Amino acid sequence: MPISWIELEQTLTESLHLTRPPVGIALVDTVPHGVRRFLGQAPSGCSFWTIAQSAAAGRSAFYTLPRDHFGCPVGSYTHNLEMDATAQKELEDTLALMVEIGYLRREEVPGIPRWPSHPTAIVYARLGDMPVAPDAVIVAARAAAAMLLGEASRAAGRSSGLPALPRPTCMAIPAASAQGTTLSLGCIGNRVYTDLDDGEIYAFLRGADVSAVAEALAASVRANQQLTAYHRERKPRLTQADAGA
Repeated sequence: MPISWIELEQTLTESLHLTRPPVGIALVDTVPHGVRRFLGQAPSGCSFWTIAQSAAAGRSAFYTLPRDHFGCPVGSYTHNLEMDATAQKELEDTLALMVEIGYLRREEVPGIPRWPSHPTAIVYARLGDMPVAPDAVIVAARAAAAMLLGEASRAAGRSSGLPALPRPTCMAIPAASAQGTTLSLGCIGNRVYTDLDDGEIYAFLRGADVSAVAEALAASVRANQQLTAYHRERKPRLTQADAGA
């Protein structure tokens, strides 16, 4: 019997001691039937992650339209949304500022991963509430938990093999969807808009890989617990202090 999204959310949350539930995201070609439409305004695409995370279980699913993302020109770019002239100008102005202050080099822009098509709508929810199969699952975790996810993904043959990605955080969504589990160090915009803790980074899982990674995660957790005991036992035996130093 297939594992449900609810069970997978529970497995990831408990195994990794997550303080925020994992979030699914699906970039779809048609408006999803029976899913509530987001009404309001958000300053960034990643703000929608926290809206889904903070909602009560069973009530977190919603979808956005491209124009809901125009307050975040960089996110609109990585999601390959069809932008109007105003949003396109804001993107150019934002990129110009980033280049001017030395945050980004103009030649880096073409290498930023983007969604391969223009989505009509984007669905967000806690993983357990996803009304459609997610293209990617976003896990905000402390570095040790991200390490475990990276090890489990490699063991399951679901790792992208990419290095941990820098800014912008949202480019890890198309990267993970195309290639497998991808770590992201986050970016300052994301940390401001999502209140991500300074000690946390992201792991992005390809939606189709979540079950395999969750299954491998149990073995990774057990192995790391055993190795923790092993290293703690041998550390004092192999540590020498020079009292005269």
